[in-house]
Amino acid sequence: MHPRALVQELVAKGIDIAAITDHNASENIIHVMHAARDTALTVIAGMEVTTREEAHVLALFENLKNVERFQQIVYKRLPDAPDEARNCENQPIVNERGEVEGFNMHPLFSATYMPLNEVTDYIHHFGGIAVASHIDRSFFSVISQMGAVPAEARFDGLELSSSLGIAGGRRWFPELADYPFITSSDAHCLADVGRSCTRMHLESPCFEEIRLALLRRDGRSVLEYTQ
Repeated sequence: MHPRALVQELVAKGIDIAAITDHNASENIIHVMHAARDTALTVIAGMEVTTREEAHVLALFENLKNVERFQQIVYKRLPDAPDEARNCENQPIVNERGEVEGFNMHPLFSATYMPLNEVTDYIHHFGGIAVASHIDRSFFSVISQMGAVPAEARFDGLELSSSLGIAGGRRWFPELADYPFITSSDAHCLADVGRSCTRMHLESPCFEEIRLALLRRDGRSVLEYTQ
């Protein structure tokens, strides 16, 4: 999924906003933004972080500066790995022209040393939105790893897998009625782009409007039953 191919797929499927959330990394975001410059697509800077408990958390930020600050923290909390153990060939940094500019040498699919609350605290410290990833999965979710959604994590939203969706999530998790729900494609290949998305009532396609929708403020909202 190099940047231009990804943008072309998003535009072709009529998606207005896409968050780029690589595992524990953010270097490819700027190239996706460059690939989207002449389109109507809004690209949100983000990351999918693996906590010490092996739960996945989506971190969304208003700009590259804040995601890069968060990235520095994440890299310091990843385990060291010998060069021969790093599968760097599967971690390319690709620009908008499809050229490989380098490889990420960090063990990106490892869990960080940060517990859940530390991850969400840092996300909020850098002005970000913290969303618990695919809470309905039996692996890599806060519920599968911790048994519940901890209130002290102060999640701004909870994500449901594409197979369940928001309406299904409301039926499965009535105890989480106070949280806003979203769903997304969680795409790891082009064929999965757009298989699920969240519709929101916004004044414009931008980070701050998404925050207002999750907070259900000023007329912005997640349109849960029109996925």
